Amino acid sequence: MLPCTGLGCSRAAVLKLCFYFAVDFALRVRCIVELNKVSILKACSPYKKMKNGGDLLLSIGEFSKICRVSTKTLRYYDEIGLINPDEINPDNGYRYYSMRQLKKMLFINRLKSYHFSLEEIKAVLEWEEDQSEEKLCSALNRKRREIQEKLNTLEYTLKQMSNDLLNLEQGIPMMSHLDNIEVQLVETEPMNILYIRQMMSSDDYAAGYGKFFSRLYEKITAEKLTLLGTPMTIYHSPDYNPARNDTEFAIPIEETVKGTRDLPGGLCAKSVLKGSYSELTSVYAKLTEWVENEGYELVNSPYEVYVTDPNQATVAENMVTEVYFPMRKTSIGVTRE
Repeated sequence: MLPCTGLGCSRAAVLKLCFYFAVDFALRVRCIVELNKVSILKACSPYKKMKNGGDLLLSIGEFSKICRVSTKTLRYYDEIGLINPDEINPDNGYRYYSMRQLKKMLFINRLKSYHFSLEEIKAVLEWEEDQSEEKLCSALNRKRREIQEKLNTLEYTLKQMSNDLLNLEQGIPMMSHLDNIEVQLVETEPMNILYIRQMMSSDDYAAGYGKFFSRLYEKITAEKLTLLGTPMTIYHSPDYNPARNDTEFAIPIEETVKGTRDLPGGLCAKSVLKGSYSELTSVYAKLTEWVENEGYELVNSPYEVYVTDPNQATVAENMVTEVYFPMRKTSIGVTRE
């Protein structure tokens, strides 16, 4: 039973009050349906009308209010073809949305809350009906993994902050962990690598690792190639550019086929990180300092070897990454005793 109905309030008045004060989307839609049943909406509001055939149409303002999406956003969604008005008045340009579009708009909002991009949402809406359920399950699973990775990173960050606070309270400098990063001088062997080289933005990396390594593994499986090592990433850009970084994704294999090349061996400074990838900047800083202080210089692009496969890593503390700086001795250098 609706509130106030026993206190002399009309059913239509109560429904209208419920509609304007309801927070829950489903309750607001129910109010509209009930109001339509008692023929109130059309009489009460100049912004609503009936479509030919009897379907209730909502003005863009009312549709916006129900769905909690701004009219500016609705116009943009129309522009990019995400959701279009059911009808546009040719005389005044007023936009109207049908009741059946409420469900579609709610679906769009739900996907947005799951961090789907507008491009991804549009692709979902365009899937054939007989394939949509299977594809949607796959897309949701992918997004869930991405969100879980972000949660893992945040949990690691919180743990790291707690450790820093504890160290500071004990009088230990916050960056003292740099002194604990070990650097080794090693000789590496040449490798035959299957690779994909791409220009990447900083935002692309999280998805890029899975995407490009997956392609390499698919080729290895399809052509029955022989794995000789774990995935690796080679960074060719001379400096960091958030918009464009020359990045090579690679996996060592035995066979020489299309898409492979030689990675030269030689003298390298090497460090091993056990923990989150976010700590790699500290490793790079330590290696750079060590190379300079020991009188060496880089001769090739630095690279990372993921001893723990990025696609298999679940807990940040268990991830093991090796970082290599290919180098040579400078003609004039300062050697630390």
